[in-house]
Amino acid sequence: MTDTIARDGLGAAPAPAPGLTARDRTALGLLLAAVFVVFLNETMMAVALPRIQESLHIDATQGQWLTTAFALTMAVVIPVTGWLMQRLRTRTVFTVAMSSFVLGTLVAALSPVFEVLVAGRVIQAVGTAIMMPLMMTTVMTIVPPDERGRIMGRVSIVMSVAPAVGPIVSGALIQVLPWQGLFWVMLPIGAAMLAVGVRKVPNVSETRTVPLDTLSVVLSALAFSALVFGLSQIGASAVGEAAMQPWIPIAAGLVTLGFFCWRQLVLQRTDSALLDLRTFLSRDFAVSVAMMTAAMVSLFGAFIVVPQFARYTLGLDPLWVGAILLPGGLLMGLAGPTVGRLYDRFGPRPLVVPGSIGLAASLWTFAFGLGVGSSWVVLLAAHIVLMLSLAFLFTPAFSSSLGSLPPTLYSHGSATIATLQQVAGAAGTAIFVALYATGVASTGAANPDLPSATAAAAGAHLAFVAGGVLSLVVIGLALLVRKPAAAAPVE
Repeated sequence: MTDTIARDGLGAAPAPAPGLTARDRTALGLLLAAVFVVFLNETMMAVALPRIQESLHIDATQGQWLTTAFALTMAVVIPVTGWLMQRLRTRTVFTVAMSSFVLGTLVAALSPVFEVLVAGRVIQAVGTAIMMPLMMTTVMTIVPPDERGRIMGRVSIVMSVAPAVGPIVSGALIQVLPWQGLFWVMLPIGAAMLAVGVRKVPNVSETRTVPLDTLSVVLSALAFSALVFGLSQIGASAVGEAAMQPWIPIAAGLVTLGFFCWRQLVLQRTDSALLDLRTFLSRDFAVSVAMMTAAMVSLFGAFIVVPQFARYTLGLDPLWVGAILLPGGLLMGLAGPTVGRLYDRFGPRPLVVPGSIGLAASLWTFAFGLGVGSSWVVLLAAHIVLMLSLAFLFTPAFSSSLGSLPPTLYSHGSATIATLQQVAGAAGTAIFVALYATGVASTGAANPDLPSATAAAAGAHLAFVAGGVLSLVVIGLALLVRKPAAAAPVE
């Protein structure tokens, strides 16, 4: 319990100077607002997909490429952000990210055909991929250790409220506007953020000349895109819509990932790795990230299956489904600052252990406490417990993991976490969708796309049993999380 980062091989260093200047607060405020905008945009697409499919005369399989291409681009770009944030100054990175987002939004708004719309989403994803690691690295650079929990609590508001309100906002806009209107609404907001940021975002980090290893970029792009694509095909395979057998891209991705890791270990000797894996020499970083990744799998899986259960087993209209899911997301965001202050005072373990237990309780309730004839009130209560539990997990995990690293590894740690989030999201979606489809098929449902109440309940039960088992792993990891000691430059 008393091991320090030096024992983990990273040394020790003085903490940042206490207090936040007006410049620092400006940087944090702008970055939080920008991340909220790009996250809101990411979650608005799901509700608009049926309208887009009708307008562009495409089927559901083609329509899913609007989200799949976005996820693949994120998986490719995020590993490069560690290098980017070392090479360029904060304002420059912000400008690149928001310019990409604004350009992609404009292309999407003007797109006359499906292929151009996909291109717009890809350009948007480049900016989105950069923004989250940029914000996390900036927080770790300018915020003193004893205030990081409070600031991370604000970050959790962005991470939870934007996805929660995105579908609601999208649903309201799509009632009065054509689907292009979603992008026209986001365009002036993004442009305003860019204009203000170009003038106001300060340069808060030091830059250094770091060579970009082309082989690492290629290996990273191939590995993570293949893994995300392969995982997405698991769910599609379960309903007979996979473009190829999932094991092919997954196996190719794992082999390529092995070569990528080997390349990074070689480059670390000269401090020129694209994604420095010395972050995992910190025991606190490794444990916190493992716990967070497992929880993310459960979160993204629940996001997919809970609406299916509410719609087909409980027979709720889409508007009511969104209304039931909204309180949990809002409460998760509102709890963020309180959880952050508690982290600053008590450390992570008194928070993540109850959070992991609450996660397990909610998932097992979904698995065995809900079925045909259940009340929507039980679903609402279980979802609120789920989201509040995740608030008690994510804020301490972010603070503990990145806080255990020396400043020279902040950008690599942020990029690593963001990359694993993308893979965890793809894995959670794939696993839960596959199990849900398997459960539906086991009842002999004639039309899996419109399952009966019994079939949907069987599918949800199977998926949430898997989530419940995974939550036990989260509890075990939570017991190992601790507040890290101060860290310093690697040797």
